Amino acid sequence: MSVLQEHELADAVAAAALSVAGVVALNGGEFGEIATYLPGRKVVGVRIHADGCDVHITAEYPSDVHAVARGVLAVVQPLITVPVSVTVEDVRFPGDKS
Repeated sequence: MSVLQEHELADAVAAAALSVAGVVALNGGEFGEIATYLPGRKVVGVRIHADGCDVHITAEYPSDVHAVARGVLAVVQPLITVPVSVTVEDVRFPGDKS
């Protein structure tokens, strides 16, 4: 398998995280600082750096947030050659659009 380019990798990590049951969104953190900045856009909730990969999510209530975070780790870790850290930034109630 070929090495993914930075934009492909960030998009792949985001898609993998969003595919996990209980994940309703990626989350940029309190100040929006968790993102991968690409030409003309950014991938919110995913920050890839030399020492690791940070994935910040919003989980759906009611979910076992630990299980959701473990699920994200399980699908993202095979894509990345550095350690992955998953943070549940928020919990969203069904029907809440905020």
